[in-house]
Amino acid sequence: MASTLIQAFSFRFVFALLAIFSLLDYGSCFNPKLLNYNTSKAESGWSPAGATWYGSATGAGSDGGACGYGTSVEQSPFSSMVSAGGPSLYKSGKGCGACYQVKCTDNAACSENPVTVVITDECPGCVSESVHFDLSGTSFGAMAKSGQADQLRNAGQLQIQYQRVECNYGGTKLAFHVDAGSNSDYFAAMIEFEDGDGDLSGVDLKQALDSDTWLSMQESWGAVWKINYGSEMRAPFSLRLTSLETGKTLVINNAIPAGWTAGATYRSVVNYQD
Repeated sequence: MASTLIQAFSFRFVFALLAIFSLLDYGSCFNPKLLNYNTSKAESGWSPAGATWYGSATGAGSDGGACGYGTSVEQSPFSSMVSAGGPSLYKSGKGCGACYQVKCTDNAACSENPVTVVITDECPGCVSESVHFDLSGTSFGAMAKSGQADQLRNAGQLQIQYQRVECNYGGTKLAFHVDAGSNSDYFAAMIEFEDGDGDLSGVDLKQALDSDTWLSMQESWGAVWKINYGSEMRAPFSLRLTSLETGKTLVINNAIPAGWTAGATYRSVVNYQD
């Protein structure tokens, strides 16, 4: 009888511990908890999502992340107002560069005012059944009332509302960061600061000596597009961008000049909104 009572007590103790651990909130998308969304509270045009934050409290989450933007996420025009996205936002890399407004209303520290963030990273641990933003510490705190950013970040995880918006980089032109491994037969570049849709479904390249033929580039990873031509290509290169959301195209003639250098960055004189 004593042995039976001890065993019963032991099982109850273990179950109690498991219940306590299940309630702990680590404030990170990489230990995600499926939120019970209250869709009836979403305003017209807005949809419910989960939000966590990662990295330093006033940082950009990570050093560029899975989209390949590098340290530019910390600088203008991104200015650390960025987010990693779950599968439905990151879209295997094609969601890189998309802009969203996010706001919170269910915490006393929420300002209820929307802020705009850009998808610059992947949240691989986020649940695929729901929309989830793993925000930078800066953008998570930006949803708070004045002076209450730390209080909001202490919540760790929130239910928020979001909506897709057009990107507007205030006159910043498109940038093409040529991959360090590029050569005369192989060309790859990371593309950023697309106004409008912000994300891309396709990129084509045209050589200087061919005025009619566009060559399809492949998505390498994140916002990096590549072409393995197999023989020498002749610059300057023109690029044709196709946006993911609306299918709009933009042609940038001579985007990559003759005599281009691997590792260099070239800026366009145009953008989608021009």
